[in-house]
Amino acid sequence: MIDPFGRQISYLRVSVTDRCDLRCVYCMSEHMEFLPRRELLTLEELDRLCTAFVERGVKRLRLTGGEPLVRKNVMSLVRSLSRHLDSGALSELTLTTNGTQLAAHADELAACGVRRLNVSLDTLDPDKFRMITRRGEFDRVMDGIAAARRAGIDVKINTVALKNFNQGEIPDMIRWAHGLGLGLTLIETMPMGDIGEDRTDSYLPLSMLRHDLAARHGFTLTESNHRTGGPSRYFDIAETGGRLGFITPMTHNFCESCNRVRITCTGTLYMCLGQDDAADLRGPLRASEGDELLHRVIDDAILRKPKGHDFVIDRQTRQPAVSRTMSVTGG
Repeated sequence: MIDPFGRQISYLRVSVTDRCDLRCVYCMSEHMEFLPRRELLTLEELDRLCTAFVERGVKRLRLTGGEPLVRKNVMSLVRSLSRHLDSGALSELTLTTNGTQLAAHADELAACGVRRLNVSLDTLDPDKFRMITRRGEFDRVMDGIAAARRAGIDVKINTVALKNFNQGEIPDMIRWAHGLGLGLTLIETMPMGDIGEDRTDSYLPLSMLRHDLAARHGFTLTESNHRTGGPSRYFDIAETGGRLGFITPMTHNFCESCNRVRITCTGTLYMCLGQDDAADLRGPLRASEGDELLHRVIDDAILRKPKGHDFVIDRQTRQPAVSRTMSVTGG
């Protein structure tokens, strides 16, 4: 699949549910209204949809949410999709998770061929963790990370950098993660969905943070040749011996090398995280037992993939760039 700008689409992110057992303040409102379950694709339909993209050249598949591991019987989907790893059609099957359910599933994930995953974690302070998640238990996440490591899964920590919340503890998070042999990626908050708060109050440009890590905290950052096919730019830190990623949709977008599309748990295909243009795949998926119509709709959608997103965060731009939350789109 080649988009209008010559980018090969080889990376698919699939939200298996919009539900989550946390309510992170930058992601969703406290009293989130989730989709009716009848609107969600079945696990069998998600499998068929993912398989169609694998047949079209997708090599990397990431299951997301919401929190993917809260979906009932989700491991049956992981087990089924692992056949594409066995055949060689898929080079990687992975997840993004908040870690709360990871201890119960880590061994089976490893048995299904999951070799690495991302865990979202924004603080090492249990009280602050409960504050930002509005309900989370910090120890459950730590237990999940430990279980994944014991199972032989590489864990990378994803941390949303937030002004006046975790800005001061990011150096300690880097030392903690690298001390355990974990990767760490910092992410700028994105203007997605109405969360009941002004994002300008918490937005922290990573260009500023990167400067502070060197100037104030003594970290020596050297740009790395490491690439994962995702949006991160990586730097090696001499003092820790670890690698630090930056995802900067606001200060330095990564659109020129974008190789990914996203599917929601209702079967809506978004060609760009920061644009509203979408294609309904649920209709053609259910229209027939064959996939010819589905493939035509996918082809048409890829030809509409835009050059880049329209994310803006400032005092004049009060409305989010897109109305849907990250949990609906798939993080």
